[in-house]
Amino acid sequence: MTSAGIPQEKATVPAVPGPAAAVLYVCADRGTLMPGLAAERANEEGHAFARRRGLTITEVVTDEFGEPDPGRRAGWQRVRDLAEAGAIATVLVRWPAGIAPEGAHELRHREIAWLQELGVRVRYTWAPLASSNGETR
Repeated sequence: MTSAGIPQEKATVPAVPGPAAAVLYVCADRGTLMPGLAAERANEEGHAFARRRGLTITEVVTDEFGEPDPGRRAGWQRVRDLAEAGAIATVLVRWPAGIAPEGAHELRHREIAWLQELGVRVRYTWAPLASSNGETR
């Protein structure tokens, strides 16, 4: 996060296009008692998920929670750019609401369908969802 409060992307390793290349997308609510805890957990879970499945996180992209339309978030636009460029095969996100909240589930389905058309999978890293083999939901 910049000093102006603008989220910024962080590259974790050089881009490695291919079937193991993944982007970790973190869009988590900032709680009032522990404001960074949800994002920290999403980051940790994402990296552990990737390690267990032989995926390489080429970039961690973050957004502030709040905007329901992922297309209006700078971080999600970066995810779309990476997918369109063929730089990733997988998008890792903690749970479906990280893409769009339940009240805007049609936006989530729109984005997942668009990624699938490009051959990019969406996999959820939260343990109860990850245990279902990380299939796109």
